[in-house]
Amino acid sequence: MVRLEKVLETWQTIRNDTAQAVEDFPTDNLDYRPVDELATFEEIARHILDVSHGLTGILLAGEENLATPDFREKLKQYMVPLPEKPDRVALGVELRKQLAIRVEELRRQPPEFYAKIITRFDGQQFTRLEMLQFVKEHELTHRQQLFMYLRLKGIVPATTRRRLAAAKR
Repeated sequence: MVRLEKVLETWQTIRNDTAQAVEDFPTDNLDYRPVDELATFEEIARHILDVSHGLTGILLAGEENLATPDFREKLKQYMVPLPEKPDRVALGVELRKQLAIRVEELRRQPPEFYAKIITRFDGQQFTRLEMLQFVKEHELTHRQQLFMYLRLKGIVPATTRRRLAAAKR
């Protein structure tokens, strides 16, 4: 059984590490991409913010069918406005701040809200809680991309730094 509080708690941990990755990356290199076909570091970070905030905004608005032609337009109305070129600190702060806001909004929802079956953007049927778990997993995927970009720049991600510090104790 998936418990809402655990989903929210683990998502906050993931988000803190995502924000830390952004804050650890050199500001003058946010447009870095290992090859032309990939998104830049900043584009990935913004994607994490936009999609998670957008999908949870749609869920909180009570939408039950995300498989509609206007899905992307609906998503856009919940995206967080940021300067065109935010610095790493501002982007990290916004990542943490927006998740904190959403977590509080999500915690206020009754169990029936999370049990409701909705149609995901690909037509699959999910409960709202399963959809929230999907949003968290989506962030994990993209956080890993950020971590790879950090490593390509010679920067050790916060999760590894913590593990190495704990091993020394």
